[in-house]
Amino acid sequence: MRAKRVCQGPPAAEPTARRAGSPRETGRGAQRRAPRAGASPEAAPRKSGGVPEPRARPSAERRRVTVTPDFIVNSRNLEGFGTVCNEAGHWCLSKPSIFLFSCSLVIRGDKDEQAVLCSEDKTYDLKVADTSNMLLFIPGCKIPEQLKMEETHGNIIHTEIFGFSNNYWELRRCRPKLKKLKKLLMENTYEGPDSEKEKDSSHSKYTTEDLLDQIQASEEEIMTQLQVLNACEIGGYWRILEFDYEMKLLNHITQLVDSESWSFSKVPLNTCLQELGPLEPEEMIEHCLKCYGKKYTEEGEVYFELSADKICRATAQMLLQNAVKFNLAEFQEVWQQSVPEGMTTRLDQLKGLALVDRQSRPEIIFLLKAEDLPEGDQERFNSLFSLREKWTEEDIAPYIQDLCGEKQTIGALLTKYARSSMQNGVKVYNSRRPIS
Repeated sequence: MRAKRVCQGPPAAEPTARRAGSPRETGRGAQRRAPRAGASPEAAPRKSGGVPEPRARPSAERRRVTVTPDFIVNSRNLEGFGTVCNEAGHWCLSKPSIFLFSCSLVIRGDKDEQAVLCSEDKTYDLKVADTSNMLLFIPGCKIPEQLKMEETHGNIIHTEIFGFSNNYWELRRCRPKLKKLKKLLMENTYEGPDSEKEKDSSHSKYTTEDLLDQIQASEEEIMTQLQVLNACEIGGYWRILEFDYEMKLLNHITQLVDSESWSFSKVPLNTCLQELGPLEPEEMIEHCLKCYGKKYTEEGEVYFELSADKICRATAQMLLQNAVKFNLAEFQEVWQQSVPEGMTTRLDQLKGLALVDRQSRPEIIFLLKAEDLPEGDQERFNSLFSLREKWTEEDIAPYIQDLCGEKQTIGALLTKYARSSMQNGVKVYNSRRPIS
């Protein structure tokens, strides 16, 4: 499905709107709610009588809304948008504002998805709301303040009614729906330039434009998630490295650091590329350094400071991915022996990646990635409580942290979806509803 882009501003002849019944009331949400879901932005055919007949809603699942670049968002109440006419004759949102979108807006969603509205960096749920006040759309409409500035006489102005509506769009800031992003990229992971898959053109690949068309998130949110997934652009397509290939690259780098007796906080880029270039593509070596280190420049030379926590975490994932459950004591011993010399492993490096069961005898650890859990709040809690009946806040926090909104805390989420009790002097949480 192609995402529908909302144009940046209406042409000069684009009509504005006024709420029927009161000349001083602004057309609340008029520009936003002008097109109903699925409606065409073109004008409805006019009848000689003035008011056009209501237009039938097309069956297409994509929707187009026209707004101006002066699209102002009320940070306190995104649902209660009203509109006023600005100096340029365009309609914009009238509530007190903090954020200003000087960009185009896009409505995204497939047939089986709830539509969302995306700016350059934020995502909003879209819902149609009814209003008891009929909204009239009038070409060249002027608000009372504009008429006062023109010093016009108090004559009745006869004008044409271009269209009308009894509903408008309500917007609510929501989390971007990014789970689909990883699903798409995992369809064809990158295993290296010599892989047989790279010789087969039938495997799916996605450009930035493809992802923008299919993922319900803003461009900035998508690009941020691509960094979280350690994705890289190869030949114009976004790819996730196969984990085994990624570990192979990391192993080349750590072995070179050890053989050259370098500090992990000062790994020279150029020397790495010269030494490892014959083994793997230089862009892959540099990408691996970016994934596991921080780039900086010193005396004109580019260096990377490798993160011990990231390397230890990746090593733990490599050990756990092939085991259903691992004896905790044995795992910690093997894990420490597997990381490069000088690095120290700690269980807190595995938050959101692995879970320790201290109730079992012996204690065990197993792989549980937060990114593989459901996106919805209730579905996430159902999944966690089906896995374990009671959780401490310390254990469950890494798996629900991403569910928190802008001003929401983990404690608030637990209060809403779980009930607390004391067990051996420790507060634990269990589900508020039966888990089937």
